[in-house]
This record gives sequence, structure tokens and C-alpha cells, in this order.
Amino acid sequence: MAVTPELLKSFPLLNGLAPESMLDLAEDGVIQKYSRRAIVLAAGEVTKNLCFLFEGRLQGVDFTIDGREVGLYFVEPGGFCGELALFDDGTQPEHVMALTPVVVVMIPFTSIRKVTNRNPEIFSALGAKLANKVRQMTFQRSLLGLPNIAQRVCCQLWLLIPQRQKEKMQSGEVVNTPTHMEIAIMLSISRETVTRVFQNLQNQGIVRRDGGSRLIISDLASLKALAEGISEL
Repeated sequence: MAVTPELLKSFPLLNGLAPESMLDLAEDGVIQKYSRRAIVLAAGEVTKNLCFLFEGRLQGVDFTIDGREVGLYFVEPGGFCGELALFDDGTQPEHVMALTPVVVVMIPFTSIRKVTNRNPEIFSALGAKLANKVRQMTFQRSLLGLPNIAQRVCCQLWLLIPQRQKEKMQSGEVVNTPTHMEIAIMLSISRETVTRVFQNLQNQGIVRRDGGSRLIISDLASLKALAEGISEL
């Protein structure tokens, strides 16, 4: 399977570029496949490509001093990762792991930089994504300091809800909800603990499952109060 301009249009960052820019990127891009739990980008290694996710799901992970895995962020189809080194040619700060079998498109930084010279709005989008990731990861780290485990889980759920739904404060939903194990890794707690918190939330009518990957937040106000420590399960 070759990289084509049509394939690149599936990535919001690139969609809208001039045909000649798309063609340049397609000629330099490479499609790679990884199995579940494979390391797509390795921490400490020099990254020379911007990684675009075409199929599957990725997660950025790090490890504590005692070797525990900590989840940092997710990458969904259409998204990208590895952008930090685009700015400083440094090493990859965290591992990026395949949560499912994935198909990615690797485009060299040299090609991306040539295109951004003609399309500076791409750099603006990259910078905005990087700033958002820093804020998200900073908040993610702060969750680990919460002594109340149920509050920690509720904060994580609150973080996953789209901002536009939070503003309406009616009901919300989380699409492609992380598994209990993935949430446990993000919060440095056991999977069983996450399951117990979810059961309590479901028993109180705050959340409910809709299929395997969709979580409905029926009571945003109650979840917010739990996340802020105003009330307890």
C-alpha cells in the first residue's frame, strides 16, 4: 500500500494543503504496521519522522522509577505524534505504544519542514497541539497526587469529556472510552479499583455503558462534584 495524496487527506493537519505539497509528502511518506503492544516510537531515541495514525489506537506511556507503567495520552485515527523533535531535533521523551494493531504513516521531518515553509499555518497547528499536550500531561501528572482514589478516577473521566459538552452541563459521552486497565495505568492504580469505582458510578446513575466503546455521562454535575472533591462516592 503506497502513500497517496488521497490517503493524506484523512489527516486533519494536512487536509487542505495544495496538491503539489500533498504530492511531495506522499512521495516521502512510508506506511508501517505494528502489532498490539508494539513500540511505535521509543523513548530516548532520536525521532526523524512525524507519525500519523491511520488505523488503530496509540498511547503515550512513561515509567516510574520503580518500573510502573503510567499512561499519558491517547492518539486516535487522524491524529499524530512525535512532533516535539520537529522543533529541536531532540530525542523522543516518552514511548508511544500500539494499543491495537495499527497502521501509521511516517513522514520525514525534512519533508514536513519544506511544506511548512510554504504553509506556516501548519506550524501554528503543530504548536497548538504541542501546547495542548503539555497542559494535558501536566494535569495528568497532578492526578497522581490525589489521595482519594475515586476522585482520581472521576477526574480522569472528566478530562475525557469534550469541552463543548462540559459547557452545556447536561449530559455527555466519551467515545472510544479507555478500558479499565488503560485508565488504571494512567492513574497508577489497579484495574480492580477502577472497576469498583465504575460500578459505584453506574449504581448511582451517573454513568452508563452504551456498547463496548461508548460511555454516557448521565449526570455531569454529579461527576464534576466528585472530580472536584465536593462530594464522595
